[in-house]
Amino acid sequence: MKVSQSFNIMIVGHAGRIQYEAVLFLASLRANSPAFAGRVIVAEPQPGPRWSGDPRMSSDIRDVLLDMGAEVVPFTSKHFGQSYPHGNKIEGLTTLPAGEPFVFFDTDTFVMGELADVPFDFDRPSASMRREGTWPVEELYWPGYTAIWRSLYDRFGLDFESSLDLSQPDEYWERYLYFNAGWFYGADPAAFGQRFAEYAVSVRNDPPAPMEIQPLDPWLDQVVLPLVIHSFGGGRPGPELGGLDGDLTHHYRAMPLFYARASDQEVALLEQVTAPNKIKKWLKLHEPFKRIIYQGRGHKVRPLFDRDNLPTREQQLRHRIKKAGFWMR
Repeated sequence: MKVSQSFNIMIVGHAGRIQYEAVLFLASLRANSPAFAGRVIVAEPQPGPRWSGDPRMSSDIRDVLLDMGAEVVPFTSKHFGQSYPHGNKIEGLTTLPAGEPFVFFDTDTFVMGELADVPFDFDRPSASMRREGTWPVEELYWPGYTAIWRSLYDRFGLDFESSLDLSQPDEYWERYLYFNAGWFYGADPAAFGQRFAEYAVSVRNDPPAPMEIQPLDPWLDQVVLPLVIHSFGGGRPGPELGGLDGDLTHHYRAMPLFYARASDQEVALLEQVTAPNKIKKWLKLHEPFKRIIYQGRGHKVRPLFDRDNLPTREQQLRHRIKKAGFWMR
C-alpha cells in the first residue's frame, strides 16, 4: 500500500495580483489534492525599510486563505524587498518549520491532481525544468556559458563538472544545471533558505568577473537555485516527478497563457474550481481573472493557438496574445 509522505507547502502572499493568485492556488489544491494533509504556509512580507508601501495582503483575502486551511506567516525582508520581489521566495523560507520537508510553489500555479502521491526524495532536492535558455545572456564579448557557470560554482566551492549534462553539447545552455524557480523542494527549509539567501546576496553584491555584464533582474533566483540544489546533493528531477508541470500542476504565469496552452480538460477543471460563489466573489476583484475567466476572454485566446503545435518560446505566445488585444496580467 502506498503511503503518502508528510511535507509542507509554501507560497508567497503579497498585496496586488499575487494575493488573488494565492486564493486560486488554495482553491485548486483543496479541490484537486484532497489527500494532502501537510501545512500550507503563505509567507507574507511585512512593511519595513525595504518596501516603500505596505506589501501585506488585504485582511479579506487573508481571511479567505485562512478559511481554506492555510496559515499566513509574516517575515521581514532583510535582503531584497521591493528592489527584487522575487526574493520573497528566498526570504520567505524562514516561515517554514525547520527540519520538516517542504515544497515551494510560485503562487501562479494551478493544482490539477493529488500532490500527496508525488514521490519526492527530499534528501535530493530538485526544481522545475520547465524553463528556457534565458540566462546567461549571450553578449558580443562574453566569455561563454562554461566560464560563467564555472565561476559561480568556484565561488561557493562546488564541483562544477558533476553538475553538467554531458549528453548536451559544450556551450549549449541545456548542458548546464538551470531550473525555473516555479517549484523546488528540500529536506530542511531553514538550511535551504539560509544558503539560498547567502548565495544570492553574494552574487548580487559581488558577481564573479566572468558575469559582470550579465543581467540579474529578474534572473537572480534562477541563477542561484541550481547552486543551492547542487550543494545539497540534488540535481535534475527524474521522470517520477513528471506530474509537476504535467498533469498535476500548471505554472501558468499569466491567465491568458493558461488559456493558450492548457488542454480542454484543464480549462474545464479551472472553470469548475473557480465557479463557486465563495471563490468567484474574490477572484473577480482581480481584473485579469474577471475578464479572462468569468467574462470569457480566455475562450477568445484559445483559437489563436494549435495546442499540438505551440510556439517554442513563451515570448511568442505573449506577442500573439498582445497583438490580438487579449493580454492581461
